[in-house]
Amino acid sequence: MKIKSGFVTIIGKPNVGKSTLMNVLLKENLSIITNKPQTTRKRILGILDEENFQIIFLDTPGILKPEYLLQEKLLHFISTSINDADILIIMINLNEFESQKKIFEEEIFTKIFSDKKKTKLLVINKIDLGNEAKLKNAIKYLEDLKYFHSIIPISATENYNIDSLLDFIFEFLPEHPKYYPEDQLTDEPEKFFVAEKIREKVFELYKDEIPYSVEIEIDQFLERENRKDFISASIIVERDSQKPIILGKKGSAIKKLGELSRKSIEEFLMREVFLELFVKVKPNWRKDENMLKNFGYTN
Repeated sequence: MKIKSGFVTIIGKPNVGKSTLMNVLLKENLSIITNKPQTTRKRILGILDEENFQIIFLDTPGILKPEYLLQEKLLHFISTSINDADILIIMINLNEFESQKKIFEEEIFTKIFSDKKKTKLLVINKIDLGNEAKLKNAIKYLEDLKYFHSIIPISATENYNIDSLLDFIFEFLPEHPKYYPEDQLTDEPEKFFVAEKIREKVFELYKDEIPYSVEIEIDQFLERENRKDFISASIIVERDSQKPIILGKKGSAIKKLGELSRKSIEEFLMREVFLELFVKVKPNWRKDENMLKNFGYTN
């Protein structure tokens, strides 16, 4: 039996649905999802394994013009994931097509389109929120560019046309032995995803700049027999003024954050945990090379 195996990188502007798509393809809530843009900060690897194929999906941060050092690091994750890919899924949203088609003029895409070896699939997401005429016009425009091996309209949230997308991926997947063991879902440890689940709840509960100024550090993660796992985590903020916002009046906000985070972590780990949260101030961590390195944002 011939085995197909390869890396499929999902790229696009912030908030086009990259993480939602990967979770739907994997049927696992691996990447965190919020209604705010720029939620994904690192490359998230997820493995779809079947008897005759293995697809390694790479979810990436949204492509944007970097304004500070952290965002420059995010672009590095994107570039590395593009280089690693056998197949590129380029995602756009139907309702934002007129503005998003301009991304094809950016340097990152001119490099992609000049590489004739990589398979490029253009995915038009959120078609359930658009209309048929708009979709036809978008497909006609994209076909005329002649950049893509195929153009696939989908709705990730409605699970529409996902099987067709998988069929296209399988068609272009190279013949290769499986890269990972058959029971492996990702290459990151549980500790990484625990931090991500907490950060997801920060995005859901707090407004304005707060979620973008937060990083999560797992200080302790102890698996205990016949007892709940013990997790101690620090919520890192950039300014002293942000600490009381995270805490809330009489600690009400961080209490709610802890409750929601614990439930999400337990669903992911499929076991009970005891979670305690602290708030620490690390001034301007998003612009500090050493702190970013400690948080895993490395070149």
